[in-house]
Amino acid sequence: MNDLEKTDILSLDLTELENILTEHGEKKFRARQIFQWLHVKKVFDFDKMTDISAQLREYLNGNFCINRLFIQKRLESSIDNTVKYLYRLPDGNYIETVLMKYNYGYSICVSTQVGCKMGCRFCASAIAGFVRNLLPSEILLQIYETEKNSGVKVSGVVLMGIGEPLDNYGNVMKFLSLISDKNGNNFSLRHVSLSTCGIVPRIYELAELKTGLTLSVSLHCADNKGRSEIMPVNRKYSIETLLEACRYYIKTTGRRITFEYAVIENVNSSSDDADRLADLLKGINCHVNLIPVNKVRERNYRTARTGVTAFAERLGRRGINATVRRTLGSDIEAACGQLRRDVAEQDRNGGADF
Repeated sequence: MNDLEKTDILSLDLTELENILTEHGEKKFRARQIFQWLHVKKVFDFDKMTDISAQLREYLNGNFCINRLFIQKRLESSIDNTVKYLYRLPDGNYIETVLMKYNYGYSICVSTQVGCKMGCRFCASAIAGFVRNLLPSEILLQIYETEKNSGVKVSGVVLMGIGEPLDNYGNVMKFLSLISDKNGNNFSLRHVSLSTCGIVPRIYELAELKTGLTLSVSLHCADNKGRSEIMPVNRKYSIETLLEACRYYIKTTGRRITFEYAVIENVNSSSDDADRLADLLKGINCHVNLIPVNKVRERNYRTARTGVTAFAERLGRRGINATVRRTLGSDIEAACGQLRRDVAEQDRNGGADF
């Protein structure tokens, strides 16, 4: 049996692994042992799991595979120690992961899809096209492989890399279950932030789960006409529909929502835009994260010359809590999508030079 026919063991939760092994005639506790080898000790070789029998190791080798990611390129910022990874998946596709250093520790920005369907006009992630969803193991391994390579322990996870997390809802929820399992990482979901462009039905579903994570909603414009031009998802889920879902999320979970707003010159950057945004969000328990727009070669968008600081100050005078996102890794194009796009272009032109 080749690896493509084997079961991806890193995507199995403990209950699933217990069921498989007990059906095979093994004791239930063996599943917990294997689960901890994988998710606590981070051992990715069945033959090195020394407290299980040779017979069981042989069964695991014959029926399960342990997915791995391969570092295709690693860029480290000389400004702020941000590290950007271009990972190659077993099927030859590429994703990006960014490790960021803060005063409180390290956060990691992970991808959830190979490419993206959403087509936001200012984002590099969708330019190279959507290929497929990432498996739970492939999301998880971005953390495991990055921790191993960097030698640091991640204390915060941001699902804001390539892809729309709520478009890969099942696999993302499985990832969250795996990373927070008390028998494994036991990672608190209060240290996880999930960013969505606003897939409304999934926001309602996520609210019911009461995971404790922080929901970040990419808004980027305060009126439907403007938002639909830069974010096609708004043509399906209007701002009014989206905010109704956000209010439900806040009421159901008791958690504040963050609204992401990329300040783009001549698109959404005027004082009137700030006032419309303040009117729109009045009375909502939220925080606004203002983002200097990233440079993308294929797009002509740029941050307003008047700056995001003035925009934030105007929101503040209107009673809206707003901060400007710290720019990290500017010398290595740390915003997700750029490296994948470049390697896709080079592959089309006869191979990547990495």
